[in-house]
Amino acid sequence: MNLHEYQGKEILSTFGVGIQRGIVASTPEEAVEAARKLHEQTGTNWWVVKAQIHAGGRGKGGGVKLAKSLEEVKEKASQIIGMNLVTPQTPREGKKVHQVLIAEDVYYPGPGPTKEIYMSVLLNRQIGKFMMMYSPQGGMDIEEVAESHPDQIFTEIVEPSTGLLDFQARRIAFNLGMQGQAFKEMVRFVHALYKAFVSIDASLFEINPVLKTSDDRIIAVDAKVVLDDNGLIRHPEYTALRDIREEDPTEVEAREAGLNFVKLDGNVGCMVNGAGLAMATMDIIKLYGGNPANFLDVGGTADAARVEKAFRIILKDPNVKAILINIFGGIVRCDRVAQGIVDAYKNVGDIPVPIIVRLQGTNAEEAKKILDESGLKVHSVIALQEAAEKVRELVG
Repeated sequence: MNLHEYQGKEILSTFGVGIQRGIVASTPEEAVEAARKLHEQTGTNWWVVKAQIHAGGRGKGGGVKLAKSLEEVKEKASQIIGMNLVTPQTPREGKKVHQVLIAEDVYYPGPGPTKEIYMSVLLNRQIGKFMMMYSPQGGMDIEEVAESHPDQIFTEIVEPSTGLLDFQARRIAFNLGMQGQAFKEMVRFVHALYKAFVSIDASLFEINPVLKTSDDRIIAVDAKVVLDDNGLIRHPEYTALRDIREEDPTEVEAREAGLNFVKLDGNVGCMVNGAGLAMATMDIIKLYGGNPANFLDVGGTADAARVEKAFRIILKDPNVKAILINIFGGIVRCDRVAQGIVDAYKNVGDIPVPIIVRLQGTNAEEAKKILDESGLKVHSVIALQEAAEKVRELVG
């Protein structure tokens, strides 16, 4: 589950992570009031108006603007709220901005220079351990840094059983060139960041930039926080932070129906029971020259109601030219699934694309007979390879 910048910062601050303070606003008038409050709280006389969407690169698309007066705060907020913000990480049409974060100015003059740093915490799936990745060249795309200056990308592997150790936090601060008070502040920052990551069952923290201010404070100026959906059962307080306006409406509908669905860019709709089988189905579609339009796992109870809901969700994608149903009957009987497909097909009505069905497992022969005798435009196959060949034949 993705969080907005302001939500991520609020969570980080509860764990002692230093942040750029700010107040969220939904209208230009609220933005001005937020700027006034922020001035009273922090003394800041300049403000940063930041679009709140689930995508990076907001500054490149005009979603981050500096305001040097309350009049400018209102003007910049009016420009950003309601705009379709297009960044390298949004869909082609962009994302509509519903809120802005009015943040304090942290690039104030002081005794020393400022320094921008990239830092992230994530799971290294290849070795099954947490990893902190960081670079002294923050404020720009980490991909660009990795390509042009790979020697400036550092990683610290963290053993889950011990957590981040003191010498590792000191090594991070040293590799980032911190000295004196900034060194101590960076060590504290890194420890607090890792504690927050583990405590909230996050799958990703990405902060770009982490800023060393001119007076040696270490703060998160940005915050991309992604929570592991499987961990939300342990953190029910975070479920209310989900902003469904930022998510694909079809994926939202599928989640509410208890279906595991991810929209893709292809033209072959997939309806499968089991995540592993779904991945294998998408792989063989690609192997035979097709492109899956979605990942859809209907789970172990592929009854008529769930199949009907899955049909309706898949058919909302105008790019779908065929639907491949691949069900393994282990816990669920294939003949029940077949009857569910027939009932769902009739309830949905005229389905304008061909349907290829492969049912294997318990009562598979009975299932094939039900489909063959249904009189519906359903192509029943036995082998997965045969299913992929049929998709290629029908879609082209």
